[in-house]
Amino acid sequence: MRRLVRLIRNVVWLVVLTAVLVVGVVLFNVYHHGSRQLQVSAVPRVAVDEQAAAARLGAAIRFRTISDFSNPDQAADALRGMQAHIAASFPAFHAAAKREIVGGYSLLYTWAGSDPAAKPIALLAHQDVVPIAPGTEKDWQQPPFAGAVSDGFIWGRGSWDDKGDLYSILEAAEQLVKQGFRPTRTIYFAFGHDEEVGGRGATAIAALLASRGIRLDFVLDEGLLIADGMLKGLDRPLALIGVAEKGYATLVLTAHGTTGHSSLPPRDTAIGLMSKALVRLEDNRPPMRINDTVAEMLATVAPEMDAFNRVVLTNLWLFKPLLLHEFEKSGPSEANVRTTTALTIFNAGDKDNMLPGNAEATVNFRLLPGDTQTSIADHTRRIVNDDRISIAPAPGNTDPPPMTATDTPSYRALNRTIREIFPDVVVAPGLMIAATDSRHYTNVADNIFRFSPVRATAEDLKRFHGTNERHSIANYADMIRFYRRLIENAAK
Repeated sequence: MRRLVRLIRNVVWLVVLTAVLVVGVVLFNVYHHGSRQLQVSAVPRVAVDEQAAAARLGAAIRFRTISDFSNPDQAADALRGMQAHIAASFPAFHAAAKREIVGGYSLLYTWAGSDPAAKPIALLAHQDVVPIAPGTEKDWQQPPFAGAVSDGFIWGRGSWDDKGDLYSILEAAEQLVKQGFRPTRTIYFAFGHDEEVGGRGATAIAALLASRGIRLDFVLDEGLLIADGMLKGLDRPLALIGVAEKGYATLVLTAHGTTGHSSLPPRDTAIGLMSKALVRLEDNRPPMRINDTVAEMLATVAPEMDAFNRVVLTNLWLFKPLLLHEFEKSGPSEANVRTTTALTIFNAGDKDNMLPGNAEATVNFRLLPGDTQTSIADHTRRIVNDDRISIAPAPGNTDPPPMTATDTPSYRALNRTIREIFPDVVVAPGLMIAATDSRHYTNVADNIFRFSPVRATAEDLKRFHGTNERHSIANYADMIRFYRRLIENAAK
């Protein structure tokens, strides 16, 4: 009996000691994980003629630059019209920079720096837009291509994605040229014309730069935003700089069945085979994991969070399962920790009393860094597990590009600029879950960043590629200030 009592006592002491050690490690991590935010002073707000700038962006929206992969010349007239509007709107910049048309309709401007030995940089944006979902035109508060400036907003398709970035970059450059500014290092302004359908224009620009032996210090493209009220436990807006990007892999699945009369169906039809395969894919998604980029984001944000979340984020060794469970609760957050599976197209049959010989489905995967086109194709074959279904890659697939380091002068310049123009925000690196033109620059750039200086709430995100896309005039003025300050900080 005494032995049992001693054993129980020892077990209790061991449990208590373990608990004390765990608590000690947790508290040590919390209180020794200090803020990583740059301490900078806000710069004076440069004057911007907000109404004139908004009117120019509104005019750009009226050009229906809708891209189409299968018909690359579809928006030719609209692109040429908008490019003429750009030349007329920013004459000082056009006098200072060399303009080239690349890949048919993409724009490449070269603003030569005073030091030819300094490594150049590139600011990216795209001219094209996505179409309006059929049947939703009546749901818009303003016609989607009217470019209306009303109620404090610039309305229309492209106001946010991505003519807002494109025109604010040009507004900033125009201001600087007029004031006699000349960059120390050369700045390239690269504006692709078909980002929404794969970015062949961006590919052509990057190839042209490579052919000229040009190596860029950094590229900044559209990307992550200033998220306001979207991170539980953080009472300040969060500006995320995309230092990594997911890969893009579309697979086309074709189920091969037996044609015939619908009155004599076989046990397994093409549509039935495909339906079962797609259900298996949705039910067996790739596993969640916290990659290096997301881990650094969490470590950077943790000191700015409330007490509970700070404890969790500074002790992932203990709380990772809890954190992954939270990520899994919503699609946007889950996309940061999983290669996503999206069933996007299904085609089969053309008559109600005839069995189709084939059923075809398109599945789009956004690849978490660490996954590849090959690994996701292997995953798909393993889950489908049916020789009657063929699997083939679609054109335009890309592996995740390399992660950009944050301990570099270029990242610090971008970080500093954000803090100077938006002093209320927390800045952290992040993972871009969509694809951008920047992925085509991996062979010509040392560092690639994806950030748009746009303040957005969860409600605003619904407008992205959706109905009632719009841009706040006040936010647009801050975008101009941001790009102007970035040029001053990074290219002087």
